[in-house]
Amino acid sequence: MRNGFTLIELLVVIAIIGILSTVVLVSLGGARAKARDARRMADINQIVLALEMDYSDDEKYSTSATMPTKIPTDTGRYLDAVPKDPKGTSYSWRDNTAGATTYCDDPSFCVYTQLEEGGYFAGSEKGARKLDVIPPTQAGKCCW
Repeated sequence: MRNGFTLIELLVVIAIIGILSTVVLVSLGGARAKARDARRMADINQIVLALEMDYSDDEKYSTSATMPTKIPTDTGRYLDAVPKDPKGTSYSWRDNTAGATTYCDDPSFCVYTQLEEGGYFAGSEKGARKLDVIPPTQAGKCCW
């Protein structure tokens, strides 16, 4: 009678464990992308809420006079730090800055990001929603 395992049996068990761990890691990659997209959507909703609260103070949306493509930082009363995309980049932004080609009428703004799962998520004075294509770049249609 033998006690223990043969080398072949050990190699088979190690191969099975390797295959199972690969399957688990691959499925976690999709979950991570979904989690980053969920964070992006929550960030956009927070930015929209902060801008709406800022609007209620002086009946105008904040603008980025120095850089029309950057989210204004004077919403700090309601949004301590402007959130960044989970991958470290800034969210895209359009406002009604005078003289800039932002395609937004007064009062208007659009903050948006591309989702890893496809499409875009955008927020404006109309709320926030998922879009199939990048927000329009034509006069009078700032976000959708």
